[in-house]
Amino acid sequence: MNRYPLWKYLLIIVVLVVGAIYALPNIYGDDPALQISANRNVEVNELLRDRVVTALEQQQLAYMAYEFMPGSLLVRFADTDVQLRAYDVLRQTLGDDYVVALNLAPATPDWLRQFNASPMYLGLDLRGGVHFLMEIDMDAAIGQAIQRYVGDVRTELRDKRIRYLTINAVDGQVEVRFRDQEEFNKALDAVRREYNELELSQREENGTYILNASINAATQQEIRRFAVRQNITTLRKRVNELGVAEPVIQQQGDERIVVQLPGVQDTARAKDVIGATATLEYRMVDEENSVRDALAGRVPMGSRIYRERNGEPILLLNRVIVTGDQVVDASAGIDQQSGGPMVSVTLDSQGARIMGDNTRENIGKRMAVVFIETRTETRMVDGEPMRETRRSEEVISVAVIRGHFSKRFQTTGLDSMAEATNLALLLRAGALAAPMEIVEERTIGPSLGAENIEAGLRSVVIGFLLVLAFMAIWYRGFGLVANFVLAINLVIIVAVLSMLQATLTLPGIAGIVLTVGMAVDANVLIFERIREELRVGNTPQAAIKEGYSKAFSTIADANITTLIAAVILFIFGTGPIKGFAITLAIGIATSMFTAIMVSRAIINLIVGGRRVTKLSI
Repeated sequence: MNRYPLWKYLLIIVVLVVGAIYALPNIYGDDPALQISANRNVEVNELLRDRVVTALEQQQLAYMAYEFMPGSLLVRFADTDVQLRAYDVLRQTLGDDYVVALNLAPATPDWLRQFNASPMYLGLDLRGGVHFLMEIDMDAAIGQAIQRYVGDVRTELRDKRIRYLTINAVDGQVEVRFRDQEEFNKALDAVRREYNELELSQREENGTYILNASINAATQQEIRRFAVRQNITTLRKRVNELGVAEPVIQQQGDERIVVQLPGVQDTARAKDVIGATATLEYRMVDEENSVRDALAGRVPMGSRIYRERNGEPILLLNRVIVTGDQVVDASAGIDQQSGGPMVSVTLDSQGARIMGDNTRENIGKRMAVVFIETRTETRMVDGEPMRETRRSEEVISVAVIRGHFSKRFQTTGLDSMAEATNLALLLRAGALAAPMEIVEERTIGPSLGAENIEAGLRSVVIGFLLVLAFMAIWYRGFGLVANFVLAINLVIIVAVLSMLQATLTLPGIAGIVLTVGMAVDANVLIFERIREELRVGNTPQAAIKEGYSKAFSTIADANITTLIAAVILFIFGTGPIKGFAITLAIGIATSMFTAIMVSRAIINLIVGGRRVTKLSI
């Protein structure tokens, strides 16, 4: 009567084996490591590995192993002392071409890595790290938009040959003054037709006709949303330099961004990277003078020597054509004519006018893109932290102007599609869309994280043992089966979290503890139902069958309502609440599987098909 078909046993075995494989990496711990990633377009290859190995061997610093990861080289060490010494050596050896970051690498055996098995990430409260709450200056974002509209409206009036006295940004509006009413009316029609996102008002003052244009509410809201998205994109790019395994960068409210960097203890270094500013400039190459003469000290007036990424010198004119602030969009693609990589760039109206005038006069000449980065670094001098600002400039692209263009154009002459994609990213997200300030800063030490892990594990173990004791005493043999199934349930939960590469936090541990109680609750309902069937005179085999079938609907209703609550928490919650909701939802699904299907399979193997007169329940 109580027998499963073969396919159900095979399904359970497969789930248990897969669960064991993907849960195992969590018991091996971490190795102190250094993560070396390329800064901008320098490659991570065998030459870098040879430089790293040679530098470590010269300083007699023993390393355990090295491995190539996507975009980086990971070097493992036996202890943190050697890791820290190697960190100083490699930073001096590799210079600014590479980013060397302290890291903890999972010590997962090779045979598990072949299955792509990795441990769960630990959140800020378990691993330690830094937490920043950053607020965006939305007034500055709106102000920058107004300044762009000043340039756009000025260009529009000039193109339409409409005469005006002055045009300025006044009290958050574009203010244009006219002496002649006819010119005023022409301007009013032109601005209304071209800029429907502007709200227009007019007045007369001492014989002067004044046109005021303000950004409507919907467009202001879109500017704010764009500022948040752009700043998050820029922050993600900058945080990559810290080598953080699982950073959290997300929006909080309408004007704030949360940045959490697990494993980072150097707050000053984190603030330096996050607070860096970057922009781009387009300049013409000086084709009339010699680079060799300039290097010899005879730099011509109006020109300056720059360096390309490969170190080659190039002579550029001082006059800036347009800057990255005037780029409104950029995307990488393939040039239809040459088949090589290119970047498609879109400028605002003011930048388009300037670029159009420049390219019309310089067809066949070369134009360079200069990447400028300004960052503040903190150094210890005589035991005191000293902050110094460093500005770096390098030419990231040089291309020949092959035709007249203005608002939209292509930058070619790039070496690879990866370079084109990177250049498009720099153009789109090289600078923050609006200024930010840190309004909250917290540092969680690794010792506190270890205490949180210990406390969380202790809570799981104590809750688990109490449940085991209760089930074994109250339900005897069937209780032991429930205990074994509960252990399997915990393994599967850990495996699923590891497969999803979820970040485990203290609320997540709370969700696991709650799941332990809920998982055994399903078995309690089943066992009590079996007892009722036995009391009304059913045979043991019939009692087992009826107990599982009749308790299923009750178990399903209870778990579905809890699952709905978990989904609502995930949708409307933030941060820790989402972590709790995820572990709770996963726990509900796994407990349904183990409490109903796995426990039934074990009981079927023990008593199914046998003539039994009494059940140990």
